[in-house]
Amino acid sequence: MKLHDAIVLITGANRGIGLAFAEAALARGARKVYAGARSPSSITTPGVVPVKLDVTSDKDVATAARICADVTLVINNAGIARPGGLLDPEANEAARAQFDTNVFGILRMTQAFAPVLAKNGGGAVLNVLSVASWINSGAMTAYGVSKAAAWSLTNGLRNELRQQGTQVLGLHVGFVDTDLARGLDVIKVSPQSVVTTAFDALEAGASEVLADERARTVKRGLTTEPPIYL
Repeated sequence: MKLHDAIVLITGANRGIGLAFAEAALARGARKVYAGARSPSSITTPGVVPVKLDVTSDKDVATAARICADVTLVINNAGIARPGGLLDPEANEAARAQFDTNVFGILRMTQAFAPVLAKNGGGAVLNVLSVASWINSGAMTAYGVSKAAAWSLTNGLRNELRQQGTQVLGLHVGFVDTDLARGLDVIKVSPQSVVTTAFDALEAGASEVLADERARTVKRGLTTEPPIYL
């Protein structure tokens, strides 16, 4: 789909990749950009419409679907990450919290907005995923489990939404220079470069986009022997 004249809703739009999505959508000629955040007062980008939106809240999501009834593109960007291993004492609680945002947040949003998109001609859904969808090691393994589930969810939603003409794009990226990766001594790409690549892929009609070299390397490694995830 094209960004020009699109009506866009972005979750987690007050900073990082979400903020970059909002700015880029306006620059590409979107007619309206709804910026979702738990605290609408944190939205300061000129030209956007702040919306109270906690993706873990059924009430917030349902209200947003009523308010934003003209949406043609939903960007599921909101996500959280907590450090810790799967065998840590607090692992279950951390996993539940991350699943509620990273997986069920996408599901809530898509269930609520699928009828809106259908009414408005099909439109598109863009889900922000990660290379952690495919590899899971290091300090945030429960996060990786949630992103793997979000990737599978994205693939399932793509198949179900195809019949109403809704494009579903999964965005995979490595480390991005945002608060989420603060303190990590790794090569990071800018949110702006990620968003440019994602929007180019969206406008080209793609179903999957690899936004940096790390994502491309990991994807290639899935079929090597041994595979990169082992």
